[in-house]
Order: sequence, then C-alpha cells, then structure tokens
Amino acid sequence: MNINGVAIDDSFAEAFPMRATAIQVTADSEKWALEAARSFTGFATSVIACGCEAGIDRLLTPQETRDGRPGVRILIFAMDTKGLAKQLGTRLGQCILTSPTSACYADLKGETQIDLGSAIRYFADGWQISKKFGDKHFWRMPVMEGEFVCEAKTGVTREGVGGGNLLFMARGSRQALAAAEAAVAAMRAVPDVIMPFPGGVVRSGSKVGGKYKGMMASTNEAYCPTLKGVTQSALGPEIGSVLEIVIDGLSAEAVADAMRAGLQAAIDLGTEEGALRIGAGNYGGNLGPHHFHLKDLVP
Repeated sequence: MNINGVAIDDSFAEAFPMRATAIQVTADSEKWALEAARSFTGFATSVIACGCEAGIDRLLTPQETRDGRPGVRILIFAMDTKGLAKQLGTRLGQCILTSPTSACYADLKGETQIDLGSAIRYFADGWQISKKFGDKHFWRMPVMEGEFVCEAKTGVTREGVGGGNLLFMARGSRQALAAAEAAVAAMRAVPDVIMPFPGGVVRSGSKVGGKYKGMMASTNEAYCPTLKGVTQSALGPEIGSVLEIVIDGLSAEAVADAMRAGLQAAIDLGTEEGALRIGAGNYGGNLGPHHFHLKDLVP
C-alpha cells in the first residue's frame, strides 16, 4: 500500500496484556506537578529492565483535579498486579512524597485495588492520620514543608495493552526523527495512552532473546541499517535510518486510536521530510494476542 508516496507494510504490531493504573499528581503550580511526574516516570521505558512502563497521559486543569490545583495524569503498566504495586509504591515514596507541594490521588476505578498512600504511610513514623470522606480513604502525612495528602488505594485494570508500535524507515536520521516526532505529537492528543521511551521514541528496537545466555532482548538486526550487508535485513538500499514508537494503552481501542493518529501524521509529512516506509514489529503472532494490522489503521 502506498499513500502520499509513503509505503505502508502489510504487517501488524503485536501487543500483549498488561496490568495498569492511573494516578493524579497535583501541586501548587503546573511546574511542580510536572517535576514530580517526570521524576516518577523516569527510568520506566520497558518492563525488560525497568520493572514498569510509565508516562504522562496529559496535563490536568484545576477544574479536573481532586483538590482544585494544577495536575498531571500518569499511567503505569506492569506485567502483573504485584509488580505494578511494588513499582507504584516505590516511585510514589521516592518521587512524589519528596516533591514540594505535591499531593496524589487515584485516577482509575477497578474491582482490584492496590496500595497508593497505604504503601508509604509508615514513613510518617506513627504521625500519619487516616481520613475518610464518603467512600474515599486518604492518608495525611506530616513532612517538613507541611503535609502530604495521598489517597489510600487506586484501581487496577486487566485491560491494559503494551507493545503497540510503529517503525519509521527513512533516508536518514533527520527524516526518521521528523516522522517520529510528528507521530508522537499526534498520539499525545489521544487519551489513555503513553509512549514510554524518551520523547516517545526508541532508536534501539529489540527482538526477543539473543545469542548470549540470559539476554531477554537484543538488537533487532533486521532493522539496523549498518548491518544490511551482513545479516538478513528487512531494509532496502534506500533506507538509512529507522526509529520506533512503542505505545501502551488502558485498552486495545486506545492503542489502535493512537497508532491511527501516528500513521496519519507521518503520512501527511510525506517522503521528502519524513518516512519512505512505515512498518510494525511482531513476532509471528506468538508473543501477544493483540494484533494491530496497519492496513486497518491507515486513512
């Protein structure tokens, strides 16, 4: 398939189920809400090594937050509920509790719940106060600045999906990056998704396993332009650079919507400034049950 000169591979992105939750982080200013959120989501690009995948879904206005202050919505994904709870508690205590003027609230309902403030309340060394308002439970914890307020628990969804992806193949790195940046900008307007890698883009796409013992993942040599002459390459001679976007979402529909928006943005950019070809990464359908076929997502 060829649209606006851009070749679209007859391929699909293969994604897998994940556990996920969402939280609100608020502060006296947008600046400090973002500082807390960026710290929380640091080193959360891939469950391969980071334990979770996390990112900022969107900024929240004071009218949207629980305490009427500026805020940020964060999504966190992991392979199981226990791992999700561990990462949430650790990052909450190290990155949000410590951030000036911050507060934290649940932003996802679910039959399954995991500890939020309840995971770190003992840091208050007995001075923590339990408060209930209707069906909501909060912890008030004294800190040197004043007080940290945090909801006790947050909901978990089993409908999370990780590993949606797009591959942008271009003449050079400038064009590949332009296509990826255009796609990320479009995807960020889609609710309930994150692109967990730096700036939403990953240059070191991987495959499962490797030649060395114990490697969970290794470089995807089929898409490395410098290896075209020595490996079974998926690239033609015109391709000099490849970049990937990985998408996690609270539902399969959200991932599909994000991929659709990213495809449209890259196609609109055209081949002179962007990608010559767009593909997707999969493992023959053996890794995950969610298959996002590009032909079903193009405009």
